[in-house]
Amino acid sequence: MQARAEARYIKMSPQKVRLVIDLIRGQRAGDAINILRATNKRIAPSVEKVLRSAIANAENRNNDVDVDQLMVTEAYVNEGPRMKRVRPAPMGRAYRIQRRLCHIVVQVGDKSARGEKEEKA
Repeated sequence: MQARAEARYIKMSPQKVRLVIDLIRGQRAGDAINILRATNKRIAPSVEKVLRSAIANAENRNNDVDVDQLMVTEAYVNEGPRMKRVRPAPMGRAYRIQRRLCHIVVQVGDKSARGEKEEKA
């Protein structure tokens, strides 16, 4: 049984978000929440929100799911569109700034679902 959640257009660089996502990949859901609570990064609460949403999706999808047995089977960050901005520069010029956005995807499942995925590979 798999359930996923996605947060799109998060206003932070994907490179910075991947540092936090790498901490929870493969962890149990409860341990991942504790790790995110202790992580001193600005994006950690947003990642925790996505993780909690994935857990809630698993509960809604299947009533007999054991939340304590859920694992973070997949967690990745994709690059979103870039916002182009202009910064004033000397002598009437302008420097271009790109503000990066990202999409966060977290998928949770039980251990049997994780084993099925590894067998397919």
